[in-house]
Amino acid sequence: MSKIQVTNINDLSDNASLITQSGGIKSDKLTGVTTAGSISVTGEGNSTTTNLQQGLAKHWARVNQISSNVLGSTFNNSSATDVGTGQVRFHRTSNLANDDYPPFMSTEVQSSYTNVGNSTLSSSTQLSTTFMSAYHVENGSATDTALLTMVALGDLA
Repeated sequence: MSKIQVTNINDLSDNASLITQSGGIKSDKLTGVTTAGSISVTGEGNSTTTNLQQGLAKHWARVNQISSNVLGSTFNNSSATDVGTGQVRFHRTSNLANDDYPPFMSTEVQSSYTNVGNSTLSSSTQLSTTFMSAYHVENGSATDTALLTMVALGDLA
């Protein structure tokens, strides 16, 4: 069997390269051959594949509602608007393709909280551009929390 050993492969215009280093392959760009925005990745067990782009989070944000909705870590999020006690509207930088994506939210739970409810999504405001979440505590009454995080999965527009 023949073996070709290289450390760098560049295209003719020298715009794209593939580098082998430390037992792995490095590149700044991955593009599907058949469809530019579609790359299949072999999953666990080596018997199934998943689409790389569909398996990535498209929007996330971490906000402190107590401190005037100060944003922490974000991705594809331009701002957060306080729309009421325990409610915040997240504004995306790039829209999602539709409004039927699955959003996930969580909040901190402090020992002083009683009868804690879940972070909830107001379905009437789940749009491809923004959505609002609420944190309920103390027998169903909304309250601001120091840590509210959200992630949205779906296709970008």
